[in-house]
Amino acid sequence: MTSPPSAAAMATTHAAAFTQSRPWTKAEFAAFLDSPLTFAVGDERCFALVRVIVDEAELLTIATHPAHRRQGLARALMTSWRQLATQRGAETGFLEVAADNAAATDLYRVCGFSVCGNRPGYYRRQNAPPVDAILMRQAFAGAK
Repeated sequence: MTSPPSAAAMATTHAAAFTQSRPWTKAEFAAFLDSPLTFAVGDERCFALVRVIVDEAELLTIATHPAHRRQGLARALMTSWRQLATQRGAETGFLEVAADNAAATDLYRVCGFSVCGNRPGYYRRQNAPPVDAILMRQAFAGAK
């Protein structure tokens, strides 16, 4: 993977990847990227946006453009962002995933995350009922 994409490229990939819920805008990505607590890895095909606060890392979003799915890009980024988060002092990683997103849930489980909670009706869907958010966590090996 090359250097992280711009806010505009992230918004374009996010819009292509997230068709059931509202994708994030260029301005939203730019605001995250302006924070010293937040970093991105990947490129315009697939990227992850992560925030580290003290000893906790949160995967804010990960998106793979539909034209580049099933190539191992997201799995590679899962390793990359966890390594960078650990370098920034993170000892634990957190994320949330829509209960109906089986591919993402499977990816997170394969990468060592386990369910630690649930947010009922968290994700709003267009022309469909809301979907629960599954909360997942992982203690990072080798963390301080």
